[in-house]
Amino acid sequence: MNPIGDNPLRTRADTQRAVRDLVAPLLERASSGGARIRPGETGASFPNRDAELEGFARPLWGLAPLAAGGGRFDGWDRYRDGLVNGTDPEHPEYWGPLGDYSQKAVELAPIGVALALAPDRLWDPLSTTERERIRAWIRDAETVDYPDSNWLWFRVLALLGLRSVDAAHGWTVAERDLERLESFALEDGWYEDGPDGHCDYYAAWELHTDALVYGALVDDDEERIARFHERAEAFAEEFRYWFAADGSALPYGRSLTYRFAQGAFWGALAFADCEALPWGQIRGLWQRHLRWWFAQPIFTDGGILSLGYRYPTLKTTETYNSPSSPYWGLKAFLPLALPESHPFWAAEPEPLPELEAKRVQASPKMVVCRDRGPDYDSRPGPETTAENDLEQESASVTALVAGTDAPYVHKYNKFAYSTAFGFGVGSDIRGIENAGPDSTLALSEDGTHFRTRADVDSSLDDGIPHSRWRPWPDVTVETWLVPAPPWHVRVHRLETERSVRSVDGGFALDRRDSEGCETTHEREEAGLALARYPAGCSGLRDLRGSRAGELVAPDPNTNVVAPRTIVPALRGTHDRGEEWLVTAVMASTDADDHRWDRQPTLTADDGVRLESADGTVLFERD
Repeated sequence: MNPIGDNPLRTRADTQRAVRDLVAPLLERASSGGARIRPGETGASFPNRDAELEGFARPLWGLAPLAAGGGRFDGWDRYRDGLVNGTDPEHPEYWGPLGDYSQKAVELAPIGVALALAPDRLWDPLSTTERERIRAWIRDAETVDYPDSNWLWFRVLALLGLRSVDAAHGWTVAERDLERLESFALEDGWYEDGPDGHCDYYAAWELHTDALVYGALVDDDEERIARFHERAEAFAEEFRYWFAADGSALPYGRSLTYRFAQGAFWGALAFADCEALPWGQIRGLWQRHLRWWFAQPIFTDGGILSLGYRYPTLKTTETYNSPSSPYWGLKAFLPLALPESHPFWAAEPEPLPELEAKRVQASPKMVVCRDRGPDYDSRPGPETTAENDLEQESASVTALVAGTDAPYVHKYNKFAYSTAFGFGVGSDIRGIENAGPDSTLALSEDGTHFRTRADVDSSLDDGIPHSRWRPWPDVTVETWLVPAPPWHVRVHRLETERSVRSVDGGFALDRRDSEGCETTHEREEAGLALARYPAGCSGLRDLRGSRAGELVAPDPNTNVVAPRTIVPALRGTHDRGEEWLVTAVMASTDADDHRWDRQPTLTADDGVRLESADGTVLFERD
């Protein structure tokens, strides 16, 4: 059941109603004392008590801005009771003391922001004794250890909540955390998530968004806030490339079950009155994103946000995802704190301007490519409007990624990540179907147990993502990812002291509607693999050899956007020595895309020289 399926999400009032309707099914699962909410029976890596605190706290990301902007919510008495009972050591619903690296520390952030935005709902009606217990419970954060990462913002926002209601607190701890958080800033507007951390959505929905929230709620830290805004302005120019014309965002990295938290940064810009882009463009990015998400099957039968990404599945989640985790996405509703007269709400949503077809992003070591479809250049008239862009432009976004040393291998180390085709995670090391074969080179000694790109030494080589990794100590794989939208070409240099087998996989294509369909077309032959299904086409060509083409069906529910997929692949065998593999890869949401027959070509007998269909040199190596 989609609790907001009939909501057009066009106006501020529509968005206020959306928050109430999203939270209502969750609150039906609240405990009698209001402190714990458990919407499902799956487990996480932390105790159930902490997961039930998540269920209480995370809706506050939407409810607090709703209250600050004068929006109606009839459950504040219940929330006040929950806050009092959860912080009372004598109450059976007590959340327990904070500990080092505790999940409870995360949930302090929405509680702190709610105290700052809605003190008349959560703080002012309380007795002195109740306030003191809440203050003491939050202040435990000053003495426990936090991961050296985005988590430091959770303590800052918690203490900011106490500060906003004039409750005693140790602000020097927050100042220390703020200095450390600023040290994560990179030169181009990005943040890394801690020392040697990754550049992913945590830069947007935590490090930037929390900085903007801080700046909006503090009035005596002008120089720091100016730096936060300056970085946000630079980041906005880059981050908008991660969004397709229909509002979908690039599925990349961990914690994707937070879903529409991907758009929280756009709302935070408004909340902080930071016009990093024209207000109409910010409003368009934010609104299209929410509308796209709420048209997807992301709810359970009871109207609860499910675990998964574009559909419910546990196979793509993390160990720290509890049944309440997806409600972190309500962070996207920060603009509800603003009056309707604010320029954000007054602006007409605008489509994105013409963006570069290939955008090199140095900090995440990727090239983001935009494909507007096979017939884009021949379309007459104005490109798009904010309301009809989905019909006018079939744009998808693909990131070619150099890779990282992240432990979440499939979520960071695929060669490509796509808004249209998602990515798959491995369910087992045995069998290529179980190895997450899409957008990766999988190597094996026995043809059964596969290893994929991990522990990567990565860089941008003249704007081309480049990686080096060792599946075994005596095997080295070096890969360049050459963008040529709608194609990309993978140039692999394989150096091995043992015989190995390889499977080079393309984009995963949704195959749910392919059985018995007249438009289905499949090709598996030497040097080529191609599938044309109602959902589009996906294929690859061997530009330097004749590896065997085949179509691989990964395990179900392992792709983030489609529960059943097919992956075109090239399979080869390789003796000891050095060998170059050159693979041209393409996918399109148009099953009849004529650009399949206009692939880049290999024009050098020695080394590698790639040219596009129009003769442009794309890549050269001796």
